[in-house]
Amino acid sequence: MPSSVTSPAVTVTVRLFARYAEVVGRERVDISLPPNATVGDLVTTLRAREQGFSALPVRMLCAVNLVHVLPSHPLRDGDEVAILPPMAGG
Repeated sequence: MPSSVTSPAVTVTVRLFARYAEVVGRERVDISLPPNATVGDLVTTLRAREQGFSALPVRMLCAVNLVHVLPSHPLRDGDEVAILPPMAGG
């Protein structure tokens, strides 16, 4: 008999730093996404649903649980996603 149980939503904490936090007007956003969501899905959702995110670049540098990841990286419930502005230094 096929299971009709669906996976629960994935809730992640998004942290913003420096100029990105200034543009969005906050340093933290908690957001729920569908099961099997990726970092790319997260960025697309934030840009569409959350105020200020559309002003940020489409391609953002992201880290999940302190590890830099690609947009295809899958998200799990409770992950912390850092969205990092471009960095320069010497």
